Amino acid sequence: MFDEYILEMRNISKEFPGVKALSDVNFKVRRGEIHCLVGENGAGKSTLMKVLSGVWRYGTYTGDIVYEGKVRQFKGIADSEAAGIAIIYQELAFFPELSVYENIYFGHEIMNGGTIDWNETIVQSKEYLRKVRLDIDPSIKIKHLNTGKQQLVEIAKALSKNCKLLIFDEPTSSLNEDDSKNLLDLMRELKERGITCIMISHKLREVTAIADTITVLRDGSTICSLDAKEDDISEANIIRNMVGRTIDDVYPKRLQKNISDIVFEVKNLSAEDRNTGKKILKNVSFNVRRGEIVGLQGLMGAGRTECALAVFGNPYDYKITSGEIWMDGKRVSFKTPKQAIKNGLAYVTEDRKGNGLVLIQDVRYNITLANLDELIPGLAIDENKEIEVAEKYRKEINIKTPTIAQKVKNLSGGNQQKVQISKWLFSHPKVLILDEPTRGIDVGAKYEIYSIMNDLVKQGMSIIMISSELPEVLGMSDRLYVMSEGQITGELPIEEATEEKVMKMAINA
Repeated sequence: MFDEYILEMRNISKEFPGVKALSDVNFKVRRGEIHCLVGENGAGKSTLMKVLSGVWRYGTYTGDIVYEGKVRQFKGIADSEAAGIAIIYQELAFFPELSVYENIYFGHEIMNGGTIDWNETIVQSKEYLRKVRLDIDPSIKIKHLNTGKQQLVEIAKALSKNCKLLIFDEPTSSLNEDDSKNLLDLMRELKERGITCIMISHKLREVTAIADTITVLRDGSTICSLDAKEDDISEANIIRNMVGRTIDDVYPKRLQKNISDIVFEVKNLSAEDRNTGKKILKNVSFNVRRGEIVGLQGLMGAGRTECALAVFGNPYDYKITSGEIWMDGKRVSFKTPKQAIKNGLAYVTEDRKGNGLVLIQDVRYNITLANLDELIPGLAIDENKEIEVAEKYRKEINIKTPTIAQKVKNLSGGNQQKVQISKWLFSHPKVLILDEPTRGIDVGAKYEIYSIMNDLVKQGMSIIMISSELPEVLGMSDRLYVMSEGQITGELPIEEATEEKVMKMAINA
């Protein structure tokens, strides 16, 4: 019915060479609701939304899009935007050197005769910024805003185009807790104003908190749609539909722990930002034992990543001003990451696409990148050994790819993360730092990453895990440290750790 449903996607199928991404998907969205679309990486969520938004134009798929009671044939993004559909991607697209108001109206400028009416542009931009609860000067360059504020500008841009249906693709994946809450509150306000929202998310806590309806996709097919008022929308039920099986324990337990001597220790470490001179670490001390997972917890900006990069020998951003680093009972000093790697320390970055992987290269290239010396017996890389190494990790880490010649950019987020972990495992580390190891990946892939972590510490490796998801830290760590404003504010054995205790330490109360 036109009155009830703003959107119906009927029997949508979409194929890529050798892959059927969508198979007769049916998707219905009520007018003025918040509809969450969930599924594992590769389930077809983003592909379905690209069909809707015209990225995959009419003729490249089969099936019908019925929007506001009419069958639509979007031949590009401009067509869907003209109909009132806007999509906000996980990776925001801005012109960093332009102002906020220039970004909001880029491509649909307010004209007065043959010239742009900048005064009216600024006035209207202020109004849309007010609607998204962002109190900033619209003349500021957008590059000076944090990710949360940039995202609000993107929403303001969508509203300036008279958007009726707003699609969010993993909107909170790179936001801190406060910005995430603010965004979800804003979505509720948009709903009250009659704007329909579709949200793709892996964060099931947020999904169950905000959704009116939840649709689950699996392997390119619609599994079910759940009404929040009438159906079971527990995380357990959503997971069961997503992965086709029951995951009894989201965090797999280690039946046997073999934790022994201290293998890595940081003593009274202080560091500053090389570019600004600002002190980022203040007398930080912690240690990790062989066979142990140590969590490093704290709010955004607490200094967790800065600490990891400083000890890993980052030569450009951070300068250690005092303190000591010990590995296997010996004092060490890493002036470059290469020195850290040679001494058995590895760092899996939180930004796998920007800093962790070479996306345009294949799986084989990426897996062997951190330890090429082992593949060069003479003047050139031993390609047979390189293939052997890549195949070994593909099987052991269960990287789902048709071939190690596959470009990494074509893999799902979870499999990209497995490639990044494999790269560092090939460097044979004693201590593995995992920075946000499950960011932006689905619950099934998270479980696999957790299982890999358990296997590694069982074999005697030590892991330092940095995560913004407190339940994850509590679920996987043997012990944890809490940071606030560049300092360690507490240490807890996991048996004594609770969310309340950790948060109190995180705000240094």
